[in-house]
Amino acid sequence: MKRIDELGWKRPTPIQSQGLPMALSGRDVVGIARTGSGKTASFLLPALVHIRDQPELRRGDGPICLVLVPTRELAQQVDSVARDLAAAVGISVVACYGGEAKRIQKQNLYRENEICVSTPGRLLDFLESGDINLRRCTYLVLDEADRMLDMGFEPQIRRVVDQIRPDRQTLMWSATWPNEVQQLARDFLSDYIKVNIGSLSLHANPNIKQIVEVVHDEDKERRVIDLLEDLRSYRHKTLIFCDTKRGVDQLADRLQRRRLDCMAIHGDKPQATRDNVLRKFREGRCNILVATDVASRGLDIDHIEYVINYDFPTHMEEYVHRIGRTARSENRGTAYTFFTRKNVKFASELMEVLDEANQDIPSQLFDLMKINRDVYKSNKNARRHDRENRRRKALASIGERMRRNGGRGTRRR
Repeated sequence: MKRIDELGWKRPTPIQSQGLPMALSGRDVVGIARTGSGKTASFLLPALVHIRDQPELRRGDGPICLVLVPTRELAQQVDSVARDLAAAVGISVVACYGGEAKRIQKQNLYRENEICVSTPGRLLDFLESGDINLRRCTYLVLDEADRMLDMGFEPQIRRVVDQIRPDRQTLMWSATWPNEVQQLARDFLSDYIKVNIGSLSLHANPNIKQIVEVVHDEDKERRVIDLLEDLRSYRHKTLIFCDTKRGVDQLADRLQRRRLDCMAIHGDKPQATRDNVLRKFREGRCNILVATDVASRGLDIDHIEYVINYDFPTHMEEYVHRIGRTARSENRGTAYTFFTRKNVKFASELMEVLDEANQDIPSQLFDLMKINRDVYKSNKNARRHDRENRRRKALASIGERMRRNGGRGTRRR
């Protein structure tokens, strides 16, 4: 409790109030909650209690608690929180993830580590090489399960879970509850309790003010510069999302030329560079970060006041996850989104998310959706008309051939 006080955790969040007692009961748990809701403590604190109730590890034993996460950024963040809590009770933590030399991580695995935080791919590498085993694992956490499935990790997750004893306690955490996540829960959890904070449908944090601007592609750069110039004097932390690595580098370069305090991060950056950029952004030494979706989940940085979707994401789930980088831990934030004609297929879903969160829906967005619907209907009617014309021509051709053959069929000679 002293360490919790030192970390400044004054009162439990809603997901902690419900999730902690359930996890401490020893039951399997599914938690559905938006990012930034405090779910990390909901599985780490019960993990410490669970570990203290187990026999001590011996040389060669693997971890008692395994936390699987989708990205190395999230692995680093969960590892950091776990170390803060575990040090107070003499429990050791190790983290495994891509982007860093295996040699150092491999050396760390040879200690008796009660908790292992890992991405699925790197863990499988160490399992296959015999550098780690899961024979002692009795507490399994699947964090951001929906994101792991989105990233194609389901086969790796199944291979890992197959190596864990069936009498384990399993906790699964997810921001959404699609069919794929439900199936994973049915396969991996037994008689589980489900705790849900908010709607099971796709929804945004109501503490986020969502501002959608319908713009032309060629106007986005000017508009984002105008926004950042307005915010410059406040030095608010601002996270900007682009779809591609090239787009991130180009936008960051142009912002830097305008003397805006800006850095960039994406998957092609060396791990050391990414760590340095995130550290500067977290500490406030750089207040604008341009990123791909690699940073949209698991980026646990406090006091990001603004998120800007420079490019609209490729699916609505990612939109919700992106804007969820602001307004964490019951704070408030603002998300700007540039919406262009090429994004029109998302207009209806976006309006549903805005409406569900009681946000203003711009009339231009509705008009764009209506125009697209009318064009679709027009094109659909045109395609139907073309099919009917082809059908009539084909029937006429068949009739003509039958007349030529004296009614004996249509086979060509």
